[in-house]
Amino acid sequence: MGIQQSYQKFIVGMLLFLGITVHHVSAQQRKNVVIIYSDDQSYHTIRAWGNPEIQTPNLDLLVAEGLSFKQAHVMGGHQGAVCIPSRVMMLTGRYLNRLPQDGSTIPDSIIGLPEILRTRGYTTFHSGKWHSDKNSHDRFFSAGDHIFFGGMHFEGDGGQFNPFVYHYDGGGRYPKDNGWKSETYSSQLYADAAIKFLGSATAKEKPFLCYVAFTSPHDPRTPPSGFRGKHHPTDMTLPPNFLPQHPFDNGDLRVRDEMLLPHPRTPEAIQQQIALYYDMVSEMDAQVGRILAVLDSSGLRENTLIIFAGDNGLAVGQHGLLGKQNLYEHSIRVPMVFSGPGIPKNQSSNAFVYLSDITPTIYDWLEIPVPSSVEASSLLPIIKDSRATVRDRMYNIYGHWSRSLKTRDGYKLIAYNVNGVQTVQLFNLRKDPWEMTNLYRDPTQQRRIKRMWQQLQEEMQTKHDDLDLELPNWGRKVGQKGSGS
Repeated sequence: MGIQQSYQKFIVGMLLFLGITVHHVSAQQRKNVVIIYSDDQSYHTIRAWGNPEIQTPNLDLLVAEGLSFKQAHVMGGHQGAVCIPSRVMMLTGRYLNRLPQDGSTIPDSIIGLPEILRTRGYTTFHSGKWHSDKNSHDRFFSAGDHIFFGGMHFEGDGGQFNPFVYHYDGGGRYPKDNGWKSETYSSQLYADAAIKFLGSATAKEKPFLCYVAFTSPHDPRTPPSGFRGKHHPTDMTLPPNFLPQHPFDNGDLRVRDEMLLPHPRTPEAIQQQIALYYDMVSEMDAQVGRILAVLDSSGLRENTLIIFAGDNGLAVGQHGLLGKQNLYEHSIRVPMVFSGPGIPKNQSSNAFVYLSDITPTIYDWLEIPVPSSVEASSLLPIIKDSRATVRDRMYNIYGHWSRSLKTRDGYKLIAYNVNGVQTVQLFNLRKDPWEMTNLYRDPTQQRRIKRMWQQLQEEMQTKHDDLDLELPNWGRKVGQKGSGS
């Protein structure tokens, strides 16, 4: 009897041991995802990417630990709030022209990454900005906190210092009297919520998607103490393509972003704005560091894919502009870095990618079938080989009057039709990365222009774009209307 009892105890003990071992292995094999999204951050605002005037120590570490996509783009928007479609494209893998109302409302037919992961047992957590409808937010996320419904923190509503936010409501309601003005600076507030979640038992026990959507460095450019003055205006190099004003009507010269400074722009005013912009980026960088630290301390870093990206760029004085309502590189190119299991360290890719490629890449990384509503491309081939590519050209959109095409040989064409006035620009980005010399009138470029125009039309057709654009007549004399800048 004693031998039998001892044998039974041995068997029970072994089963318990095996159970604990299986639980431990499953926890180690479980794959998590953290997406950190900044607001209005242009591609050139990471020190490790070659800007010695900005201080971004935590993003620099992330770059060293991961794969940088140096040619990441937002596809664009049909209206000034480019961040609306950007965030929806990123979470759904959808392209712009088939997003109803630019993504202000996400219909059930467009399936979101968090929605799929939620059905597979993931906790889908969100903190920060949500600029679409509340029903889709409820569909996508099973948890969250410090949620901001809107586009930016207007100073009259509390600004960055007192953002109006909500606790997560499992019923998807959010009546206004349930929200409150926080006394915590926006970036810290959103990071606090993410850090609390990442340190919780839930994050350790179940796989998760954690989406942190900052409202920085979007204006109002009011960095908090400790960061304000980190970058001094007189130390800021004026961009080579600084102009007091844009040389022609691009269709949106009086949108809200462009009215933040008087016209014409002065060098001193732009240097001041650059310094404040960099201060905001540095503050947000500190919050990114706090999030990475809790992933390390909680033991989650080793099985978590981290994606950092910006929703769109910003001009801040380039080409006489301040905002993102244009198709120049400063406004369509964004930072994007992947880090985590299976991601090469301290490598970069110059492949053409969209923010919407993030969703199919995550599906592939998690080995989950990609829903049919996804239109973008997985970046897994580039993760496996940083020399790989997924597309040969970039097509971008702004408003109902401008489109651009960029090709692998370094040329970029921008076409405008503003109230019937047609303008075309051609830039050689390899020789002219600041887009300062328009080659459209160069007789040696006419064959290239015709070829790129045809390619642009092809992109518009395949991307469901019905804008009516015509190439202006050839052979105009220099100075005739429509010749560009």
